[in-house]
Amino acid sequence: MSETAQRLEPLDPRPLDGRTCLVTGASRGIGRAIAYELARAGGEVVVNYRSSDDEARAVVDRIEEVGETAMCAQGDVSDPVDVEAMAANVHDELGSVDVLVNNAGITIDRKFEKMTHDDWQQVIDVNLGGTFNCTKAFFEDIRDADHGRLINISSVVGQQGNYGQANYAASKGGLFAFTRTLALELASHGSTANCVAPGFVKTDMLEKVPERVQDNIREKIPLDRFADPEDIVGMVRFLASDHANYMTGQVLGVNGGLEW
Repeated sequence: MSETAQRLEPLDPRPLDGRTCLVTGASRGIGRAIAYELARAGGEVVVNYRSSDDEARAVVDRIEEVGETAMCAQGDVSDPVDVEAMAANVHDELGSVDVLVNNAGITIDRKFEKMTHDDWQQVIDVNLGGTFNCTKAFFEDIRDADHGRLINISSVVGQQGNYGQANYAASKGGLFAFTRTLALELASHGSTANCVAPGFVKTDMLEKVPERVQDNIREKIPLDRFADPEDIVGMVRFLASDHANYMTGQVLGVNGGLEW
């Protein structure tokens, strides 16, 4: 077959066949949508969750109903001991992880003058510490995989800041530097690390924001709407696939054109 003819072959509809993909915070919101998309691409999906057992089980059931492989993996990402136990369980069930998507995150919003040390620490422990803990637990897997992928889910808030979210913005901004450093350390092994920075997405987090504040945010978005979780997953699928072999250390905004 000629080189031209090879280029014209249809794209592989299952680019993640044979690869194990772990998504943290995958029982709802963006994480759930990512889990479905990676399963649709042929990946064996590990659905991590902290306490939403029924929701996580529902995600796994839906994936298995269409003939794909998935498992629940309970674990509080902010607790290193919990994460190590989760990793041991995943390794026993599915073996090494090829793709790690660090998605789990929380918010505790408060003006800085009223923010307590506990408000700060909880958000940092989950959003930034959780990413460290999970990456640490699966680092050798990603490093040694033929197509190792570390994908961190950050936020446009980490780029531009946001009123009342000093803790959240700091945690999400920290993921940029973490991602770029891991990209350097993984590069010699052929594995990649990239960061996706969504804009404002219709999830439980956004529902907690007062309607008048939501209206003010929406006015600043050129596409004039908030994202659906499904708007984010295509970028994650791309980064997890071989199409992103030569992309690493990048922060990729999916934000409807929101300036930062």
